[in-house]
Amino acid sequence: MRVVHALTEQDKQIAFALRKAVFVEEQGVPEEEELDELDSTSEHFLLYAGNEPIGAGRFRSYDNAGKFERICILSSHRGKGAGSFIMKEIERFAGKNGFQTLRLNAQTQALSFYEKLGYRITSEEFSDAGIPHRAMEKVL
Repeated sequence: MRVVHALTEQDKQIAFALRKAVFVEEQGVPEEEELDELDSTSEHFLLYAGNEPIGAGRFRSYDNAGKFERICILSSHRGKGAGSFIMKEIERFAGKNGFQTLRLNAQTQALSFYEKLGYRITSEEFSDAGIPHRAMEKVL
């Protein structure tokens, strides 16, 4: 597996297509909520298994911290370490760019995944796009 910093428009379109497959088609999130105005000011990343794009995520500066958003892995590649791989690579990018605190809003079904990566819950449950979430944080 390898992670690519999606700097070209073509790479970003691949990331958006992966996000649509997971969040819009699989989870029923409205497309207008999934692809938003923050995409133009965020850093995007792609996860590849060989030559196949299998995951994506975005990262941005938010409230004196780095914020992970839209982390997704195609269902056919879940449970094989892909999510941990992309998270660790984006964390490495965050650290190199001076971020000490990392935040994310996790779907409640994924809380244990993020806890294993060192994130702790920092909020009560809330709904985002009709899906229960909790805010989480990690200090590097």
